Amino acid sequence: MIQHLFSDFLRGYEVFIGFYALSYIVFYFALSVLSFVAIKIYSNRKHNIKDDILIKSNHVLGVSVVAPAYNEGANIVFNVQSLLSLNYPKFEVIIINDGSTDDTLDKLIKEFELVKVDFFYESKIHTQPVKGHYKSTNPVYSKLLVVDKENGKSKADASNAGINSAQYPLFLCTDVDCILRKDTIVKLAKPFMENRRRVIATGAAIRASNSCEVREGFLDKIHYPKNWLARFQELEYIRAFLLGRMAWSKINSLLLVSGGLGLFDKEIAIKAGGYWHKSLGEDMELITRMRKHMYSIKEDFIIQYIPESLCFTEVPATIKVLVRQRSRWGRGLIQTLYLHKDVFFNKKFGRMGFLIFPHFLLFEFLVPILEAIGIITLLVSFLIFNTDYEHLLLLSTFVYFFYLTVTLFSILWDEILYNHYANVREVAILIAMAFIEPFVYHPINIFATLKGYYHFFRAKEQKWGDMERQGFVKVEKVATAA
Repeated sequence: MIQHLFSDFLRGYEVFIGFYALSYIVFYFALSVLSFVAIKIYSNRKHNIKDDILIKSNHVLGVSVVAPAYNEGANIVFNVQSLLSLNYPKFEVIIINDGSTDDTLDKLIKEFELVKVDFFYESKIHTQPVKGHYKSTNPVYSKLLVVDKENGKSKADASNAGINSAQYPLFLCTDVDCILRKDTIVKLAKPFMENRRRVIATGAAIRASNSCEVREGFLDKIHYPKNWLARFQELEYIRAFLLGRMAWSKINSLLLVSGGLGLFDKEIAIKAGGYWHKSLGEDMELITRMRKHMYSIKEDFIIQYIPESLCFTEVPATIKVLVRQRSRWGRGLIQTLYLHKDVFFNKKFGRMGFLIFPHFLLFEFLVPILEAIGIITLLVSFLIFNTDYEHLLLLSTFVYFFYLTVTLFSILWDEILYNHYANVREVAILIAMAFIEPFVYHPINIFATLKGYYHFFRAKEQKWGDMERQGFVKVEKVATAA
């Protein structure tokens, strides 16, 4: 009886997964085509404003670089020097000391000759109390503003304090440990000045800085990561940023602008309420509210993605830290979808209600659940019922080769366009990792995401946890000694 019921379930599951997988493949094939078209247009554009013209102009939109810092004393000086060296005619760097318990603030005061100043601070977005603002007595560091505040237990709270303190109409949100290309602001700010429609946010690709050579806060040479977990994440980033987000940008449906690198319209971000300090996916959640605000005031807008690697950051190098990060991302996804459930199939929100949110529910939220069910089904059928699962394995093989095609195409495209890596050997290793990713790295992601879902439904208190970074300090020391 039980075997008969299980056989019926298995046949039904095979049919469902068959249709689901076919829909998934068709959808991502369409995204790949859109990405190719969008990148081709970006690469071949001839009538846009040239970067060198913007750099020399006094009539550009001002940008406030907002970078929260918590216990970053080891590298804070190099990090700030790097941000101050960005190539743009009108910008400021705002470092938010979010209640650090180490010597972060002391090092900033000493190195950049800071003094506490009277500052008109308007709390347009609520944050934990701000204790003071610091400016340099040295004209060389006139672009630097340091905000000292009580700890808010989240990057969102610190970022909001930076937004409240910003003087320019655009703000670039990043992390102090991120290494930005010198032309980052130029690349991200151009769409705001080129488009007739209102641009409310821009983003760009992020890559792993693990094993890269860093000299005094500046990226000196790019290498493919030596750590095996970081290697898989580099592969994941290439596929997600180059194909996925570029396609969504092409149809003006981008919902993710990474918290590590994003340029925003300050007015719209404030009207939307700023970053939500309780969110575990604050970047996605902010874009959702900014989109909802634009729909509510019925103003045409776009969010644009730049297909260039402008930011390098250290990615988790241990399974413990990776699981913690991906659990947070998984919980942040379902948290955002649940919080804004009024968006689903609501004609008021246009494509966000009928395309973007349904996609994230069907092809982002459900995928780990269906994969876990599939793995359990295969094991039970093999170990207990000895059921014929040939068709399910055949379908899985087809999906695997589709994934492999998309991934290898992403690698090839990335290498042709940008040629990031130091030698052919590093590219060959990246390709080899693609073949084993579904069997080695992907199960870890499934487990971590499901763990995040579980914590959400249990309403377990959120915990951000420390990144426990390893690579940056070691590379910094080696590079400096060299």
